[in-house]
Amino acid sequence: MHRLSLAAALASSTALAAPPPATGCPASASEYHQFDFWIGKWEVRDPSGKTVLGHSRIEAVSDGCGISEHWLGAKGSNGVSYNAWDVESGRWHQFWIGNQPNGVLQLAGGMVQGSMVLNGTKRNAQTGKPQQQRITWTPGQDGSVRQHWQASDDDGKTWTTAFDGIYRRQAE
Repeated sequence: MHRLSLAAALASSTALAAPPPATGCPASASEYHQFDFWIGKWEVRDPSGKTVLGHSRIEAVSDGCGISEHWLGAKGSNGVSYNAWDVESGRWHQFWIGNQPNGVLQLAGGMVQGSMVLNGTKRNAQTGKPQQQRITWTPGQDGSVRQHWQASDDDGKTWTTAFDGIYRRQAE
């Protein structure tokens, strides 16, 4: 009889020790999926389609609450970004870490007319002065994604292109 009650006690304590329901971001909320068009394995070429600039793998992380990017450039650059919707600020945030000098970039923004537009500021490596950064990801009708990275040294009056790439899905 003692063995039976011990087994029953263990079974009930195991049932009580079940993990609590998931908390945190409601990954089913639409804001958390605004950047899903960028998820995939990509070959990245210049806008003419001729030169391969690199390869990128974008995947959902943290149960769909964010996405991560793993970049490998054709000329040896590499980096990782983490991107997430922040319900408190009502904006998307990106934290980029790259193997280039001054390789950290923090951006924030959101959807603008069907494109993801994130902005930030970092120090211009040549002048040492603050430089505005703007990266726009635009999904194409053919399933591609254009990433257009621009920089401004005059508070956004003029912009120069730092990177312009067309992401095309790689076969799995």
